This record gives sequence, C-alpha cells and structure tokens, in this order.
Amino acid sequence: MNGSPKAVRFQIGLFGRTNTGKSSLLNYIAGSDVAVTSPVAGTTTDVVEKAMELLPLGPVLFLDTGGLDDASALGDRRRQKTAAAFRRCDAVLLILEASAWGEVEDSILKSCAEHELPLILVVNKIDLRQPSAEELEALRRRSAHVLTVSCRRPEDREVFLAGLKAALQAAAPEVLRQAPPLISDLVPAGGLVVFVVPIDLQAPKGRLILPQVQSIREALDSDAAALVVKERELSAILGRLNQKPDLVVCDSQAVLKVTADVPSDVPCTTFSILFARAKGDLVAAARGAGGLSQLREGDRVLIAEACTHHALEDDIGRVKIPRWLRQFTGVGLDILVCSGHDFPEDLSTYRLVVHCGACTMNRREMLGRLAEAGRAGVPVTNYGVAIAALQGVAGRVLKPFPAAHEAFRQAQEAGDGRRQS
Repeated sequence: MNGSPKAVRFQIGLFGRTNTGKSSLLNYIAGSDVAVTSPVAGTTTDVVEKAMELLPLGPVLFLDTGGLDDASALGDRRRQKTAAAFRRCDAVLLILEASAWGEVEDSILKSCAEHELPLILVVNKIDLRQPSAEELEALRRRSAHVLTVSCRRPEDREVFLAGLKAALQAAAPEVLRQAPPLISDLVPAGGLVVFVVPIDLQAPKGRLILPQVQSIREALDSDAAALVVKERELSAILGRLNQKPDLVVCDSQAVLKVTADVPSDVPCTTFSILFARAKGDLVAAARGAGGLSQLREGDRVLIAEACTHHALEDDIGRVKIPRWLRQFTGVGLDILVCSGHDFPEDLSTYRLVVHCGACTMNRREMLGRLAEAGRAGVPVTNYGVAIAALQGVAGRVLKPFPAAHEAFRQAQEAGDGRRQS
C-alpha cells in the first residue's frame, strides 16, 4: 500500500445542481482532469472519488456528486446516490452560481444541518457573473465560509486553494478528523503486540488485509514492537518469548484457537473488535451480541459489509456468520446481505444488524448507520463481537474494554432471564 486508505482520509463532498461546475471545480482543485466535464446536464452519473494530499489537512478524499436537480431518465437513481453521499462526508462544498439560490440549495443546506456537516459555499463561474455585495452577505448568513472562483482562471488556483484550506480548517471540527485509537492506548511504549494473521484464500496475494496493516502501523507509531505470526505457529512462538506480550490481536475466524493458546492473564482481542471501537460504538456492539439468544424463528437479520470484495465459497459474511447464527439460535432466520455504500433506508423490519469492522469506511458513515439503526430501534453488533459470542469467548476478547465487557454481560443475563421466564 503506497497511499493512505480512503477510510482514514478526510472526506469532502461536492454538491449542487447540474452544470454548476462541480466536476470542473474538482479538476481545478486536483490540477488535472480526474472527472469528465461537459455542458450536457447530468454528465456525472455516479459519485467520482479523488484522493489527494491537501496540506495541512493531510490526506483527503473529494466526492464529486451528481446534480440534485437532474431530470434525466436516470435522475432518480443519481439523486439517491448523491443523497447517500451525505453519510460519508466530513465536510460539504455547495457549488452554486451567482444569483441562483433556490430549492436545490435549500435542500442541501437542510441535509447538512440534519447530518451536522460543516458547510462551505463556493460561488463558481465568476468570470460570467460576479455575485453582488448584497448576495455575498446573504450567503454568509447561511454559512460563515463563502468562496468565489472561476475554473477558467488557472492563475488564481493557488489563491483559491489557500482559501479552501483555511475554510476547511475553520469549518471542520477536530473531533471529526481524529477517530479513537486502534491499539495505542492498550500497549505501552516499548511493549509487544503479537498479531495473529491467518494466510488463507481471502488474504490478498503478496499483501496483508487493511485491518492488519493499520493495526501494525499504529503499534509502530506508538513505539511498540509488532510480532506477526500465523495461528498454527502461535503457541510455539509464545513459548520462545522470555516475557509475556502486552496484547494479542487475532483474526476473528481464528479466535477460538487463539484464545485457547494465549495465557488467560494476557489481554487478547480481535482486529474486528478494534475497528468496532475505532469506527463505531463497541459498547453498543457488545450489547447487541449479548442479545443474540433472543432471536426467534423468522426474524430478519442484516449482514452489512463495508467493502465489495469477491465472495468466496466459505465467505465470512455470506456463509459462515449466517451458519453460526442458525446453529447458535436453533431457529430459521431470514438473513440478508448488503455491501459497499448500499444500506437499507428502512431498517424497521430487521431484528438485528451484524456489521463488519468497517475498515474501508470512514467513521462518520459508520456512526451514521448506527444512528439510523438507533432511530429504528434495531440493535447493531459487529462481526468480531458476534463471532466471539457465537463461539463462547466474547468475555475473553472484550476484557480489555471494561465498558463493553460489562454491556455484553448485562445483555446476556437479560436474555437468559427472558428465556427462563
């Protein structure tokens, strides 16, 4: 991996009506043609992504969306894609033209308020029409951050970029840019983390998967040592160490063997659980897993994956977790799967959501999904927590996180009490 993954980049959405120059502005910012532009309305058919470094913000990801007033044959689908992009954004650039504020702009303003998104207004095409002083004042009443630009003036690009960076720094709360740690608070400087990494058919050739790479990197950033081993060699390697490791982290599918091999006084957890904490709400995930025994015949369960990998014969989300859920509950469950940025708008018909670690998704999108589930009254758990619960070792791998450990225990006891009554 030569660049920062999308999930850890600050994500900036470009919104507006058709032909306001959103794609042209993206090309202008990037300094190259990354998006197709045309005078024909509706040229942008899907969200176009452009990753770049925007110092001092660091790695960012621009999301160029389709126009919200698209009246073409595919307009409804494009508007759905554009609306869904709000869930991913950390900040929004609303691209408009002078003297052209209307219902589309009002709807974007409303969506930003609903999603609590920082908003920057960008008046484009000022080579054709300059906004009046009165109009600029009216725009500043809607947002404290208003910029003007003409994408036909390359000589003004650096000035515009400086203004954009300043506006983003002022508009975007620091809390949105800094997710909770993966392991840096679990391991002391100079400590040792053992990462148990299975090498199977789902491991990309010549590489490790993203959660493993990010966890190893954070261990090194925290001045700790990282020891990487496959599950079959774990016991022998632990026997060769002259002191116990400070933490053992394993793949969820190897959790049963690893927890059996690791001494009980050594903290142990899984990659998926680490990401449940960093990207979402581990306490809520633990509470959801503690209630697995309450699933009943015919209940609908949603398996939600952030990535869109090619599913193999024994895929974890589509095959293994559904099989383990049915074995654990002993009932027939109606299990559905969604992947990527697709997520049901109506969750009310589901009894439970089992979500992956969201390593390819930014924290804002994951928190948005949790909020949607909360409004629908549907509990959400996580692959790692659920797998550990289904295999009877959740208490062991949640022990490094006392609040989550207690939430799981209480939910489990409540479920046991309901079954007995």
